[in-house]
Amino acid sequence: MSVFQSRFEKLNCCVIVPTYNNANTLAEFITDLKTYTSNIIIINDGSTDGTCGILNKHPELNHKKHSHNKGKGMALKTGFKFAQELGYDYAITIDSDGQHYPDDLDVFLSELEARKPNDPELLLVGDRNMGRDGIPGKSSKGNRFSNFWFLVVTGKELHDTQSGYRLYPVKLINSLKLITWKFELEIEVLVKATWKKVEVKNIPIKVLYQEGERVTHFRPFWDIVRIVLLYMWFVLVSFFYVHPRNKYQDFRKKGFKRFWKEDIIKSQEPPHKKAAAIALGVFVGISPFWGLHTLLIFTLAAVFRVNKVIAFLFSNISIPPLIPFIIYASYQAGSLISGNGFDWDLKLHKFETGNDIFMGLWQYILGSFVLAIVVAISLWIVFYFLFSVLNQKQVVKP
Repeated sequence: MSVFQSRFEKLNCCVIVPTYNNANTLAEFITDLKTYTSNIIIINDGSTDGTCGILNKHPELNHKKHSHNKGKGMALKTGFKFAQELGYDYAITIDSDGQHYPDDLDVFLSELEARKPNDPELLLVGDRNMGRDGIPGKSSKGNRFSNFWFLVVTGKELHDTQSGYRLYPVKLINSLKLITWKFELEIEVLVKATWKKVEVKNIPIKVLYQEGERVTHFRPFWDIVRIVLLYMWFVLVSFFYVHPRNKYQDFRKKGFKRFWKEDIIKSQEPPHKKAAAIALGVFVGISPFWGLHTLLIFTLAAVFRVNKVIAFLFSNISIPPLIPFIIYASYQAGSLISGNGFDWDLKLHKFETGNDIFMGLWQYILGSFVLAIVVAISLWIVFYFLFSVLNQKQVVKP
């Protein structure tokens, strides 16, 4: 019997292998993989090399074949549907190009075995430690880009969002409405699963990069373009639908008092974090990025890990009644910094030439940043001491 077969059977788990023109590594890979389990599904995504001949030597394994190459995402979707048809609850996906080690299956199985019945559903992503030596620079940079935007659209941090070595809950994945079909599907699944309150986390795995042996079908330009477009769509959906919907659901579940304490004030957070959220909101609200304030506030709040709700509320300092005062104060600050002093006699007819308009605009932009910084720092100091006092009162309260 295979080394981990009893564990795979107990967990009702299988391994899905999408493959396309990996004949150089496939035979040895399958032989190695079979030493650990026989619960294997292989999706031949329209290979034109010797892949079919290799798979014919393993008739005991479950095969599916696409008539032509459809992309890794489509191969995975075929694999997930086939796994559910065969009655599996979980599937571990692994690439057939030789970069993944089958003995790391133990790490995934151990995490799944530790899951309790009432715990959230689990999705595991192998962490390849992309910062270490030997990792191609393009792979490392692309992964950092994806990690950053995953944090922005979900509020969750992962160190590796692009590894293909993963464990998926099969039924949940098949219930998602997935619209992509190539490499970006792996990102789409992570984001949508996180939005569904699935526990998505990294676990450490080994990885081997052999440039001479390994065949990659990742096309740097077009695949990156699709990933960028996907994240752009996710930013819009998360900011204007997912995050507001989740907050509304939390509000209905907790009630006003508990919601205010836990989600708005976040009493468990240290004073400097809550003050930082207020300062960030005011800074963005005064900044000259009109029309982009909402996008900026949620992005920066995710990056600096501060309370998004508080930051958003205070960014609305730039509501219409206050906009003229903010612009005027910014212009005056810019005039002072430029060495012109305060321009109390400000009138529109003074801007007669294009140069006058340009200088006035530059003065406003410069002043708005200075004003935003000064007001943000001032409010951080005020609210830091305020929250510190309130926290002390809560501690000494009998």
